[in-house]
Amino acid sequence: MSASAQAAVLSVSNIGKTYAQPVLGDIDLTLMRGEVLALTGENGAGKSTLSKIIGGLVTPTTGDMLFQGRPYAPASRTQAEKLGVRMVMQELNLLPTLSVAENLFLDNLPSRAGFIHRKKLREAAIQAMAQVGLEAIDPDTLVGELGIGHQQMVEIARNLIGDCHVLILDEPTAMLTAREVEMLFEQITRLQDRGVSIIYISHRLEELARVAQRIAVLRDGKLVCVDAMANYNSEQLVTLMVGRELGEHIDLGERKIGSVALSVKGLTRADKVRDVSFDVRAGEIFGISGLIGAGRTELLRLIYGADTADSGSIQVGSPLQTVRVSSPVDAVSHGIALITEDRKGEGLLLSQSISANIALGNMEAISAAGVVNGNAEMALARRQVEAMRIRSSSPTQLVSELSGGNQQKVVIGRWLERDCQVMLFDEPTRGIDVGAKFDIYALLGELTRQGRALVVVSSDLRELMLICDRIGVLSAGRLIDTFDRNSWTQDELLAAAFAGYQKRDALLSEAAPRND
Repeated sequence: MSASAQAAVLSVSNIGKTYAQPVLGDIDLTLMRGEVLALTGENGAGKSTLSKIIGGLVTPTTGDMLFQGRPYAPASRTQAEKLGVRMVMQELNLLPTLSVAENLFLDNLPSRAGFIHRKKLREAAIQAMAQVGLEAIDPDTLVGELGIGHQQMVEIARNLIGDCHVLILDEPTAMLTAREVEMLFEQITRLQDRGVSIIYISHRLEELARVAQRIAVLRDGKLVCVDAMANYNSEQLVTLMVGRELGEHIDLGERKIGSVALSVKGLTRADKVRDVSFDVRAGEIFGISGLIGAGRTELLRLIYGADTADSGSIQVGSPLQTVRVSSPVDAVSHGIALITEDRKGEGLLLSQSISANIALGNMEAISAAGVVNGNAEMALARRQVEAMRIRSSSPTQLVSELSGGNQQKVVIGRWLERDCQVMLFDEPTRGIDVGAKFDIYALLGELTRQGRALVVVSSDLRELMLICDRIGVLSAGRLIDTFDRNSWTQDELLAAAFAGYQKRDALLSEAAPRND
């Protein structure tokens, strides 16, 4: 690295933050010009708090910061961005009712005679989107019509516009395809060449080894390691993060696979989900794999009644009975639960307490004549906080103050009190650290031992191979194949994920007019 690249662009000294209790303390850290600094640690370790302090979203309780050699104390995210410190958070900062182009340039829309200059806006958006591999998306598309993975790439593109000196990426690849990840890594290399410094927050340790020069590990709000990335392998980093060793094997315990508890036949919705059929047995974990846009989330939403199917049927129970699921209320009444991938937008009331959020799905058990029993609500919350190992000061703490992983545990905990025999998990470990993932896996094992049938959607193929009994692969809305644990390979699963798109492209090519 050149001498100019060795210059410190940002330094923090004695940074600490206290809410109901200290969540961060005595942090001393330096970010060099043009480097990628990996920041990792368990959920609740303080990663997001530290990054939000640097990004101007949170004011530290103690400590000082220097940016480009000058005192740095941004009063807001906007102020930090004007100085060139940008942050891409897990919670996307996009407006779903505006177009991609409008979201990209919301603070600086090109205008002419008091009106938005649509041609200039479109041209600028196409250029910005090309940097992150979104050439195929029309910039006039409403953001709300995009999947979460594509929304994440739009958010990254937005933050690369203009003068950027420090870029904070918080779990940037959690919902990206392999191709999108490669595009992101290429962009990171180009940013480094321009002298941009990057703080890369991730639990995917193999990614950190690829992109980062140094690594900082947080545990319980304290820095336990700041060193060259090359000095550590994944196992050593996991031990630093969690304070104990974890293996790459999960024992789900002795289970009994019973009769079919969920049967889906010919489920179809437009071109998103096409004639999908599968069965899941009691005590079984059935994984659903596929690329972003394959229809995985749409399939779960159809089963749960959040969207309306054009055709198809759903059977549940023992013996199986065909049920009408036209709404989530219907689904829950038939013993079907959904743990959504969008915990912020669909899974939680962020302004409410842990106890209130857990109580949402269990009102009948804690209320009488329309009046909530406070003691029963608190007992319910304490039971799940302990069972789920939710890190918090108390059940009365606001959910918005929890880390992403602990927020996800609150969502899951809400359903554990209900007698739902079919549980649909959409990206259950998204944004969750290595240690907490194994806690979730153990929980899934316990649920199957209780005889529940689980359907798990995940973008992490290795995760599905670790925990599932069978894996069905969706591609272009169709269920291409289903693999048993003893017969699958990673190559076969990946090939199936692309097969539907290859078939669709071939059909489109045959249907296209020829100019012979």
